[in-house]
Amino acid sequence: MVGITEMILRKLGLPYRVVELCTGDIGFGAAKTYDLEVWLPAQKTYREISSVSSCESFQARRMQAAVTTRTSRAGAHTQRIRCGGRATLMAVLENYPACRWQRDHTEQRPYMGGIEVLGG
Repeated sequence: MVGITEMILRKLGLPYRVVELCTGDIGFGAAKTYDLEVWLPAQKTYREISSVSSCESFQARRMQAAVTTRTSRAGAHTQRIRCGGRATLMAVLENYPACRWQRDHTEQRPYMGGIEVLGG
């Protein structure tokens, strides 16, 4: 899931980094968590826009989920993703001001619902 999120950020052309959180910062049910952070030029820093957690068997045990084949039954593992749509849009707008967007990023126009110019 981290790879899929990275692919989306690459396609958007956003500068990002992946940070593995220490155990003191991850959620109760997670075994490992990665935050994906995007560079925000106005703030001159990276900010988290997405988080991917591996919960291993914690959630699966609670909901009694398992993988069953003809010969065996094994516990399932789950992952959780949280992505901020507004934060992603903010990162796109900050990294591609309207004038630059029009000039350099015409491939995004089909996703803009017919709008040619951002703002004004």
